[in-house]
Amino acid sequence: MQLLIVSATEAEIGKFLIWNESQNLKCDILITGVGMTATSYMLGRHLQNRKYDLIIQAGVGGSYGTDIELGEVVFVTSDQFGDVGAEDHERYLDIFEMGLLSENQFPYSAKRLNNPLNPDRYKIALPQASGLTVNTVSGNERTIQLRKEKYGCQVESMEGAAFHYVCLQEKVVFSQVRAISNYVTPRDKGQWKMKEAIANLNQWLIDFVESLPSDKI
Repeated sequence: MQLLIVSATEAEIGKFLIWNESQNLKCDILITGVGMTATSYMLGRHLQNRKYDLIIQAGVGGSYGTDIELGEVVFVTSDQFGDVGAEDHERYLDIFEMGLLSENQFPYSAKRLNNPLNPDRYKIALPQASGLTVNTVSGNERTIQLRKEKYGCQVESMEGAAFHYVCLQEKVVFSQVRAISNYVTPRDKGQWKMKEAIANLNQWLIDFVESLPSDKI
């Protein structure tokens, strides 16, 4: 089994990187850099000459609701771009409402970038959540409320939708996994659980790769 782990930064998967090296590099690693543009470019370029059975994007993110506990690791079933569009006075129009793209034009389905993977296929036993990807993370009440009402997504990141987009276009099997470091509220890093989220994310990655039969890696 050819497995690729993708992350925006080394800091998010540092413990896993050390473990993977100690195990004679059980899987490939791609550090893309932060944000949609870096993710799209680096992953697209990487896949030009490589094939994988599964690609996992691993990172941290925020939760729009307290139903997900801080530090919890989730499987993102679908993702959307949250700030690709136009402001129309007090309204925000996405690219579909602007008439620039059909909401069901591949790889979109009802505006979403859905992951067709059944997580049971790889025994990814994680709570499931919908994702929203933004260039500027939400940090004030107006933006938070607008995004909650418009998209109704559960978790926020800066790379997820770009990752889904590339994988769907390239027709590769993929999984986005996020550890929740904070609730999406007016910015207050004193309330974040970044260390706990990163620790849980890395432990999940190690456990997941270790659970794969040795002849399947």
